[in-house]
This record gives sequence, C-alpha cells and structure tokens, in this order.
Amino acid sequence: MQVKKNEILCAIGPSNSGKTSFLRVLNRLNDLTPNFRMSGNVLLDEQDIATLDIENIRKRIGMVFAMPSPLPLSVFDNVAYGVRMTGIKNKRQLSEAVEAALKQAYLWQEMKDRLHESAFKLSGGQQQRLCIARTLAVQPEVILFDEPCSGLDPISTAKVEEAMLKLKETYTIILVTNNVKQAARVGDRTAFFLTGELVELDQTEKLFTAPSDHRTDDYIRGRFG
Repeated sequence: MQVKKNEILCAIGPSNSGKTSFLRVLNRLNDLTPNFRMSGNVLLDEQDIATLDIENIRKRIGMVFAMPSPLPLSVFDNVAYGVRMTGIKNKRQLSEAVEAALKQAYLWQEMKDRLHESAFKLSGGQQQRLCIARTLAVQPEVILFDEPCSGLDPISTAKVEEAMLKLKETYTIILVTNNVKQAARVGDRTAFFLTGELVELDQTEKLFTAPSDHRTDDYIRGRFG
C-alpha cells in the first residue's frame, strides 16, 4: 500500500478487521504491546520507521484517537504541550503556535477568549478538536485519525470533517472510520479491511460504486458488519 501526499485515505471494515492495528503500526504504538511482532516494512519518505528515533516518528506522524483525551490543563497548555516538549519556551512563539493550531482545527473563534479555562469544561466535540489542535501544533507530516467522530453529534462531526478537508492541503491524512458515509464524504481513496486483510484499495467513488471484490460490495451494502 502506498499513501499519497496530501490525500485523505480512509480505512473501512467491520470491527476487529485490523484497521486500528494498521494505524498503530504506522507510528509504532504497537511497540508498547507485549509480544507484538510484525513482518514487512513501513517507509516514511523512503526511511524505514523501525530505524528512526521514536520521538521523531511521533512528531512526524501524529494520532487522534476515538475518544477525546485532553490533558488536565488549560486549553492553551493542552495545545502548547507538544511544542514545549520540542524545546520551545518563548511565550510569543508558543502563543503563535497555539493560535495557528486552533485555527486549523476550526476552534479558535470558540476558544480565543477561553484559553485559560480547563479543557475539561469543553463539550465533547470541542475536546476532540482541541486534541486535533494539540497534534497540529507540532507540525506533523501525517495525521492518523482513529474513528474521531464516533462519539460526536452530527454538528460536531461536520466540523471535524470540514477541518480534515482543509488540513489535507498541508498534511497527509489516514482516517479509520466505521461510518461508510463519512468515508464517501471525505475520502480521496478508501481501503477495505476484513479479518486482518487488505481486501481492496481504490478511489473512493469507484470503490463505493463499482468495487472489484464482492466482499467489499457486501459490506458497503450492509449485508454484514
């Protein structure tokens, strides 16, 4: 599989088909699992990620999880957390980074007067966009989204999708979603996973209208999953 620059690649499939495990391979989160093993290679700009420093990988490949996970800090400090970890302490630079990330996550207008409030006071949708901003603040090359809208209402979902469509102008995005309609709305290409196997990968419109594998067609039509 090759992921193209500045695209949204969606991964769909029933539960336990390997979608999240696939994401965790890409920034080596599976390394934290006892007895984990893998074969093959993951290349980032022709470099095998197994040979790269783990902090370098996590900076270049950010991840947003299904449930919002704000830190027990203010809105500002949540977004600035990763930036500070890179060694930047200058207040002006931190403020600029926080503002830029919140704007990219479509959250600045809602938060510009609430930067010093606890992140736990935000709604679920705002918390998820805050987590996106925290990832964006360190300027990754690739962003992994693991069902980021699974617990959100339709309005919050629309805002996250709008942010993703804008973000692909700057970043490469891989989105795992159990919502096939969401994949149809935002995906440039879509991959169908089943029981740990990549069954099919194609342009989203083609995969949804004329899939080459009957299992893909059955899943999209709701015959299983």
